[in-house]
Amino acid sequence: MLLSRYERMIARRYLLPGRGEAFIAVVAGFSLGAVMLGVAALIVVMSVMNGFRAELFDKITGLNGHAVIQGYNGQLRNWQQVVKEARATPGITKATPLIEQPLFASFNGRVEFALVRGMEVADMLESPSLKGSEVLGRFAKLQPGEQQIAIGSRLAESLGATIGSDIAIISPQGSATPFGTMPRIVQYKVAVIFEVGVYDYDKQFVIMPMQDAQTLLLMGDSVGMIEVDTVDADKVGTILPPLAEKMQGIAQIVDWRQMNRELFEAVSVDRVVSFTVLSIILIVASFNIVSSLIMLVRTKSRDIAVLRTMGATPASLMRIFVTVGTTIGAFGVAAGGVLAFLFITFRQQVASFIGLVTGQNIWDPSMRFLTDLPAKTDPFQTAGICAMAMLFTFVATLYPAWKASRTDPVQVLRYE
Repeated sequence: MLLSRYERMIARRYLLPGRGEAFIAVVAGFSLGAVMLGVAALIVVMSVMNGFRAELFDKITGLNGHAVIQGYNGQLRNWQQVVKEARATPGITKATPLIEQPLFASFNGRVEFALVRGMEVADMLESPSLKGSEVLGRFAKLQPGEQQIAIGSRLAESLGATIGSDIAIISPQGSATPFGTMPRIVQYKVAVIFEVGVYDYDKQFVIMPMQDAQTLLLMGDSVGMIEVDTVDADKVGTILPPLAEKMQGIAQIVDWRQMNRELFEAVSVDRVVSFTVLSIILIVASFNIVSSLIMLVRTKSRDIAVLRTMGATPASLMRIFVTVGTTIGAFGVAAGGVLAFLFITFRQQVASFIGLVTGQNIWDPSMRFLTDLPAKTDPFQTAGICAMAMLFTFVATLYPAWKASRTDPVQVLRYE
């Protein structure tokens, strides 16, 4: 929308408060503030939701892969052939054998649920989720036959264990006796304490070399599953079917969508609901712009009438008042972007401050899965939010601008 020189001058004049127009300026300021808060709230919430989903996805697939090939009865005996078939399938980049079994861990009279995972040491060192996650110790120190394990930081805290502690792993699959099956209890020394950032994993996981897990669970040379990574997690539906045909009668394949369907569906629904609810703030801000422009038109009705008598066209008046309203919206959008940037940058400090003031832990890892408050800003999504705010602002200016353009100079100046 191109403005002539005099239209820009008048629009600039109407943006600045004159004598006796302080109230209009206050209303316009509230309109700007409402747009700013609405844009900031939308950008911050959507960035946190995006970050939550991305971080959760990375952590889950980092430890569980994009899919798993599970053996019937919990065992894969010919797993070497299965790994060979998986690695030969187009689109599959990695196939890792492992054992995973829910057991119990005991230390100094404390007993906690533990998810024991057996992995090759080389696979531990290459795992994206485990790499750099060591709080104490190093995964490279874990060697088969040395009765050493790695445990999550939350589990170590619950048990009161630290590096060098001797922890008992309790398996119900023990030896048969005349009095029934006796639980199998094996002592292991804690060599590594790690933290991957997902509360449930840090609370439950016990990782040990593959051979030690096979000995503990009396599995011989078999494994429990094969973890599979693909070139694109979103394309597992097209990559895995050829492998699934080869695995018929041998094993079943479960991808990440099936393993975590409810969780990611809940996150997606939450994103849509949050976006819809917070968009109402922008609509309310648009109403504020409508009211402030209507008050400006009523206050400037004499000036509008004089402009009409001097040759100003209705279209010219429309452009002037649309410019005034959209300028308020543009300043609000820009301020909202800056506020959102500051909030996202210092989100951990803001969350800690709110928790300090309210006395509530607003980011409880046991409820939110992740240890830290994540954020991932999508430039295209942010641009869409800003464009939507500008669209709402533009639409809000049309009615007051139309009323200004319909001003009858004869009626206004009759008694002047």
